[in-house]
Amino acid sequence: MKTLLVNGSPHAKGCTYTALCEVAAALEQEGIETEIFQVGTKPISGCLGCGACLKTGRCVIADTVNEFLDKVEEADAFVFGSPVHFASASGMLTSFMDRAFYGRGNLFAYKPAAAVMSCRRGGATATFEQINKYFTISNMLIVGSQYWNMVHGNTPEEVKQDGEGMQTMRTLGLNMAWLMKSIQAGKDAGLELPQREAKINTNFIR
Repeated sequence: MKTLLVNGSPHAKGCTYTALCEVAAALEQEGIETEIFQVGTKPISGCLGCGACLKTGRCVIADTVNEFLDKVEEADAFVFGSPVHFASASGMLTSFMDRAFYGRGNLFAYKPAAAVMSCRRGGATATFEQINKYFTISNMLIVGSQYWNMVHGNTPEEVKQDGEGMQTMRTLGLNMAWLMKSIQAGKDAGLELPQREAKINTNFIR
């Protein structure tokens, strides 16, 4: 089993990375393979609304979004991490997730997911709610911890001093590993995924 952890910060080894590493260490302790995927520093366009990806499964914009999508099917769970920018996820991660999730709910459905936020002081809960919305619209299973999944600090060294935040990350990793194993045990026992109805789209303009 494998968890893909996405670092939505432009800093490859910054505060968000420090939090994700703590989650990854707890997962690996439980025998779960991990990979940290760096969104990077190159510009990431927002969705163009062209709809081409609905036919091909690939985005027409050649960047890290397609690199991520190549890894989605082999991943059993996901953690998306972001620094807090103006009480929301980073612009890069927002554009990244808009395009990665659009029209691809079936790729993510019934897989555990969690959001991790890194902030200096405030805005983390708003970011938490923003990222979780991608999961709930995709039939994903949100993994919680002993507190909201946030760490505080302005540098990686300060983040490591946030004892409660780092413990929250470790608990998150352990909870995710337990859920992943429980899902696998269910599959091994012959438990099938929920039967889904044909989707109904309701428009309110008459």
